[in-house]
Amino acid sequence: MTIKYRIGAMPGPWPAGPEGRDLLYRLIDLCEGGGIDSLWFSERLSSPSPVLEPLTTMAVVAARTRRLKFGPSVLVAPFRSPVLAARELAMLDYLSGGRCLPAVGVGVEQEREFRAAGVPFRERGRRTDEAIRIMRRCWAEDEVTHAGEFWTLDRITVLPRPVQQPLPLWIGGGSEAAMRRAGRLGDGWIPSFIAPDRFRAGIERTLAFAAEAGRSVPGDHFGALVYFCFDPDPARARALAAPFIPKGRVDEATLARCTAFGPPAVLAERLEEYVRGGGSKFIARPMCPPEMMLEQVARLAAEVVPAFHAR
Repeated sequence: MTIKYRIGAMPGPWPAGPEGRDLLYRLIDLCEGGGIDSLWFSERLSSPSPVLEPLTTMAVVAARTRRLKFGPSVLVAPFRSPVLAARELAMLDYLSGGRCLPAVGVGVEQEREFRAAGVPFRERGRRTDEAIRIMRRCWAEDEVTHAGEFWTLDRITVLPRPVQQPLPLWIGGGSEAAMRRAGRLGDGWIPSFIAPDRFRAGIERTLAFAAEAGRSVPGDHFGALVYFCFDPDPARARALAAPFIPKGRVDEATLARCTAFGPPAVLAERLEEYVRGGGSKFIARPMCPPEMMLEQVARLAAEVVPAFHAR
């Protein structure tokens, strides 16, 4: 098959004040005009620092652009009714002319967020699996009747349908369970904080799970989220990024293997490592003070993206 290599961007640390609104519009315009493939938004129900809510922000992207694709990385599936999520994502795809790229997962290991959402923490995986099955049916069938562990549907219709048929649904997360979910239920796999060698092994596991389920995942539907900070001095780039790296998410050895701190060539080579492992779709996230984010994304668009998109 012909592999298309694509690089999207995710906002880095976000300012707390009203200046964030103007920053969002400038970021969207930069990505739309600068050749970035897609714009992605993380989801946290509760966070000590500002995080853009993905669905409403994606609607802003859809309205302000004509080319740029967008998605959540990732939408926490257990937080929502799958019918409501299916309707919102279908509407975003419909209004944007087929530019929505949904990705779902189980969320971070923060039990208090699930309590706040009214969802038992231990049920998050099973709820995600059932939600994926329901959303897929809502996007494809005229009426959906379903009796499951968590949801019961009686002749439910979701209209308008997504422009993309089928609407591709990617799975986030680097755990064995996420690989299994991607193989058995998803159309792609995009983990974060994963070293290239483990990424390669994860693709193999995902494809094996897909084969066990009698299905396949397209060969160009594997990618990774990569944190970066550009500076001629790698040590200074690492120091700029340090305050914004999530605590406790990854050990130092893995962090050194899955991030890119230094000049743009460092990020390009890191992405090449993932390409050699089977990846072709990437989300690059600048880890830097908010006032540096636009300059970092502009350099990503000018100095890293063109060589990959030209393949």
